[in-house]
Amino acid sequence: MSQPYPKNLLCYGDNLRFLADPDLFPPESVDLIYLDPPFNSQQSYNVLFKEVTGTPSEAQIKAFGDTWKWDWSANEAHARLTTDPSVPAPLVELTKTLMQFLKPSPMLAYLVQMAIRLVYMHHILKPTGSLYLHCDPTASHYLKLILDAIFGPMKFHNEIVWKRTSAHNDPNRWGAVHDTLLFYSKSESYTWNTVHQAYDESYLSVKYRNEDERGKYRLSDLTAAGTTGGDSSKPWRGYDPAKLGRHWGPPKQAIEDIVGAEKAAAMTSQEKLDFLDKHGYIYWTPKGKGGGPGFPQYKRYLSGGVPIQDVLDDISPINSQAAERLGYPTQKPLELLERIVRASSNPGDVVLDPFCGCGTTIDAVESLNRENPKEKARRWIGIDITHLAINLIKHRLTRFTPPPEYDVIGEPASASAAKKLAAEDPFQFQFWALGLVGARPFGNRKKKGADRGIDGVRYFQDEQRNGAWVAKTMLVQVKGGHTKPGDIRDLAGTLAREKAELGLFITMDDPTQPMRSEAAAAGAYTSPWDKRPYPKIQILTVAELLADPKRPNPSCLQIPGGAGGPSATLPQAPRHKRKRYRQDAMNLDPAEGHT
Repeated sequence: MSQPYPKNLLCYGDNLRFLADPDLFPPESVDLIYLDPPFNSQQSYNVLFKEVTGTPSEAQIKAFGDTWKWDWSANEAHARLTTDPSVPAPLVELTKTLMQFLKPSPMLAYLVQMAIRLVYMHHILKPTGSLYLHCDPTASHYLKLILDAIFGPMKFHNEIVWKRTSAHNDPNRWGAVHDTLLFYSKSESYTWNTVHQAYDESYLSVKYRNEDERGKYRLSDLTAAGTTGGDSSKPWRGYDPAKLGRHWGPPKQAIEDIVGAEKAAAMTSQEKLDFLDKHGYIYWTPKGKGGGPGFPQYKRYLSGGVPIQDVLDDISPINSQAAERLGYPTQKPLELLERIVRASSNPGDVVLDPFCGCGTTIDAVESLNRENPKEKARRWIGIDITHLAINLIKHRLTRFTPPPEYDVIGEPASASAAKKLAAEDPFQFQFWALGLVGARPFGNRKKKGADRGIDGVRYFQDEQRNGAWVAKTMLVQVKGGHTKPGDIRDLAGTLAREKAELGLFITMDDPTQPMRSEAAAAGAYTSPWDKRPYPKIQILTVAELLADPKRPNPSCLQIPGGAGGPSATLPQAPRHKRKRYRQDAMNLDPAEGHT
């Protein structure tokens, strides 16, 4: 099948609409899906900004709410699950059972909305594809039943536990400190790259105490549980594993690395053991009472690290002091997503995050692409229902040099489309318009009137004092219609009150001459940077901004250059020092479940 995604995609809107679109998502077109949906914790989440000085800001803009209720959309999702012939029969029966058990409740509303989306995700996964669903104990048990019904219980591979926070003192219960990731594949033949993480030093000091000319090693059992009836259960050099209810399990990978897979496949278990002994990979314990050699053990040499395990306690959460913290609620560590992308995708694959938030999955894919530029780049697709998230992702991608190429779907591409968005959702229109000029929302949306007449703010830096850049302020106001000269006078008064240097008025409609006159009357700001005067208040239309290709630094916006730009306004994820992982062949221990 040809690659349906020549470019990366960033999509604004309800992911169900996109997932159900066969033109955008043909069947079996995606290699890996990671989703971190709202957890049904009955909360509203806010993006928490900091000022450019690093001090906390009062700006707390609602990003999304996961307060679910049984409404028309939930009822519609339930109907699709029980009547659509493409829904797997086990899921139909499970949905009916859940309705009897949970009734039309917030929890059922959440589950049916998730279930119909997971049906489409299964449909677009390639046969070699995998899905990771990130959840918490609120609904993980129900979600696993839904995934079992869609993928089949045999396609479940792991319940991965990630310790997301330090110890909690939760009253009258065990401290809740972990999230769960449910790992499923589309088929039994799925992409898997063994990723190795660094050993703990205390583990090394206890386990790898032996050393020879090859290096440090530990002793591992050469047998595995159970009898096979074949040559692996036959005696070797006087030792019969069948008497112990076991069979020989020489490490397959270690032998293949030396002689090749074809020759190794033709060798008996006894021949493999002879081969290992001849090449010094077997340690004989001290002689027993009968005077013969002791029991053979495999010398497992230290190489790279330990294969990733299903309990993750080595990835720090995004706490208030974390360098990569963007202030977005439910932000996950980049290292967690890099580990998933490494393990379950290959260069050239397509990775989808249908609840992409501030874009950590996208960042992880791009980071791995830059790690080895000679490899074919993975493609990413991110979907989110808020323009706030889309704007943060766009900004986050500017940290890469050169920035990745991507198309945006669902955003207004014309003034008429912007007008429609303004009518349907004024707040989303406002967030989108602010993103056109690299500004961030301002104020506390939890309190009416808390924005004090300000919709957004963009900082710029055009002056140094005592060797440090000084942050200057441009306040932004967005109007979807019904503008008048008084709006400009009000903005001028707000600038004076807030002691801001510049003001920007974004409007859907062309400004009238009286509005332009009011803006001119506000005067000018002379920048120390280039000694040029800049209009104290500028008026730009949405059409002008859409026509300018240099967003979020449009050439039609007059702003002092200096060291400023979007990085002085929106939180910037730093270039991080990632841990190095191995994905090559290792000496695996059959006693630990490896073959």
